[in-house]
Amino acid sequence: MTTYFSEPQSMYYRFGEDQDQVLKVLAERYIGANAQADFVYRVFQKSGILQNEKGLYDLNLSKRFPDARKGQISYAAALVWGDEDRNLDVLIRCYGPVRFYFNEQLVYRSTVMDEINLDATVKLGIDIKPGWNMLLLEMKYTPAGFGCQFGSDEGKVRILNVLAPFQERQGQAGWVYSKPVSSEDSHPEWNLLGSEEDHRLEWLPDAQWSEEKQTQPSLERMYGHLPGQQVYAWTRLMNRDLSDGPIRLSGQSSGPLNIWLNGLSAVQLKEAGSFEVSIPASFGRNDLLIRSECSDTAEPWNFVINATGNGEQLELELPQRVHGASGDSWLYLGPFESENVEPDLQDLMRTDRVFEGRKERIYWRLDRPDAWIRPYYENAMLSNKWTVGSVTNYGRWDYPLGVTVYGLLQTGRYLQRPDISRYASEHVQSCTRMDEYSLWDREQYGFPAVNQQLVMMKMLDNCGSFGSAMLESYSECQEPTFLPIAERIVDFMLTRLERQEDGAFYRECIGEFAENTMWADDLYMSTPFLVRYARLTGNNSALDEAARQFLLYRKYLFMPEFKIMSHVYDFKYGQATQIPWGRGNGWTLFSLSEVLEALPAEHPERPALTAFFNELCEGYAALQGEGGLWHQVLNDSETYQEASCTAMFAYGFARGVRFGWLNQPARYYEAAERAWRGLTRKAIDRQGNVHGVCSGSRYAFTAEYYNKDLLTVTNDNHGIGIMMLAGTEVAKMKKHLAQPKVSSTAVTQS
Repeated sequence: MTTYFSEPQSMYYRFGEDQDQVLKVLAERYIGANAQADFVYRVFQKSGILQNEKGLYDLNLSKRFPDARKGQISYAAALVWGDEDRNLDVLIRCYGPVRFYFNEQLVYRSTVMDEINLDATVKLGIDIKPGWNMLLLEMKYTPAGFGCQFGSDEGKVRILNVLAPFQERQGQAGWVYSKPVSSEDSHPEWNLLGSEEDHRLEWLPDAQWSEEKQTQPSLERMYGHLPGQQVYAWTRLMNRDLSDGPIRLSGQSSGPLNIWLNGLSAVQLKEAGSFEVSIPASFGRNDLLIRSECSDTAEPWNFVINATGNGEQLELELPQRVHGASGDSWLYLGPFESENVEPDLQDLMRTDRVFEGRKERIYWRLDRPDAWIRPYYENAMLSNKWTVGSVTNYGRWDYPLGVTVYGLLQTGRYLQRPDISRYASEHVQSCTRMDEYSLWDREQYGFPAVNQQLVMMKMLDNCGSFGSAMLESYSECQEPTFLPIAERIVDFMLTRLERQEDGAFYRECIGEFAENTMWADDLYMSTPFLVRYARLTGNNSALDEAARQFLLYRKYLFMPEFKIMSHVYDFKYGQATQIPWGRGNGWTLFSLSEVLEALPAEHPERPALTAFFNELCEGYAALQGEGGLWHQVLNDSETYQEASCTAMFAYGFARGVRFGWLNQPARYYEAAERAWRGLTRKAIDRQGNVHGVCSGSRYAFTAEYYNKDLLTVTNDNHGIGIMMLAGTEVAKMKKHLAQPKVSSTAVTQS
């Protein structure tokens, strides 16, 4: 048996059979390690390097420098922050000759075949170090092409956020790239943390307005002259006067102007002119909002405002912390058609939505060239596919965290700890409240900086698990953003997802490793969501689809000699892999229990699904290993014992006993008990860390891949939530069995 810690370090040694304490420590350790850190806002210039739908930064310099000459060279530079040592696979697709330097070392030089084959993709592994890491691309012009595409492999999962180099651009997002120079005048320059002025190259995008633009007032240079159009400007005024006296606002405007302080009207100018008012203000930060209208005269569009308190100049600051915006104090939104109605100020002064402008949807920008504020998910920068070390998972939409959120919700309910359930719901809300923005972000920049998997929804992994957790948390918060997202997910599953001719979900994934395959995992990625959607909306076709998929998957993946499931069916070879991966089977039983709970007694598929549930439980129980745990490959005792599948089988058995689905409940009660005791002895330590969970899987026709390549990771996100779910279900099973049974022969006495 695999041992991850000594017996005195185990959760069982500390708490024994006290499941409530185990669940409490599991939940509190996770919450303590994953603080509620919000998205990070940065300056981003739309005229810079954008990403394509694969998440690759598209440095097609032929389009940016159509007059470049043969042999000229351009550079692109960026910084990446590492919180810890981490390996990252990056992809390069060449338009022409490319050299890639990482931390001052040449790690790639393109070959002729890389350059002439437009479909060629080179994968490189780079070792991110703690602190700043420097990326430099050297690209040479040829008539065939100029530049490259660069980014992380599986960009919507392995998020690679790059930051601009140089002191002048510190904190800004994106690459800088140089104007072409002759090869004789070029060589790599490594002082990326120093001043831009120290470099001989001319770097783009321009960080400062041109000399001509600098002579114009802010609104005129950002929007031009648009008579009758309106723009909002938002800042925060810092009042440090302890005397509780009023503040004085004064200034002038080139056209009609409205000013609100903390939501209350302070100034109303119907035409160009000056103003001066004294108004009360709170100590500390005060929201100051201005609506300026461009006049129909030739006077440049502008307003000027001065704020004083007790004779002292009051400081203005951005209402949202924006990295890379040093020296800025205003955000701008517009242009809008002229309107005389009072705006909904609370709806306006927020950064989690976009607005209908004069011609298009718009968002907050800065008084810089092509510069907008842009929120980024940076809580798990440069994580591997699913596992995060010293950074927080909060605010991330991905499938393992869907299980984690579900586990926290159920633990909070079971322990009667609304703080735990609230944390879980707020994680979901932090994603869904940015949904409208993230869709707009993709439209503007090619690839979203937040909610990457939800926005770029192409497979069940991207939506089903976290979508299910979202609907599960609806009863906690009634968040209005949940249902529109659920409608988008159910439309994807029921009308757009790839299917075999018989209707079975599968992964088409053309050109990828999973091309034309069916995975047992996808029963979890789909059916729990469909169950909750049907329950919430009354749309029973979703529940029917969930039941149908189980019977279809059984046809392809069931291994009757063992009564368990193969991990994958490969349609390229017309056969299942015949490798019963533990967690793939765990997903199956976990999800089937959720479908059975929701399925009406009279549903035509219920007898077949109940029989299937009993078959699977019989197969799994027969393979339970020493100490209560199951093996990574269920029918191969030479593979290591794995914790997440063990938790899922405990979860399924406990629910089967509690709901009365099992033909031999005593057998499965004992198996669930043994599994939970094994987890608390061998997989959960006394601090609530979870061990023995295998990392995210691809697939193979051999058991060796699962045993040797899929190593276990401490606190892997695939295992934390399911530990909590297994614990709550085993505890519920015990309480159910402990309830007094009323004898059918009992006599009522008066």
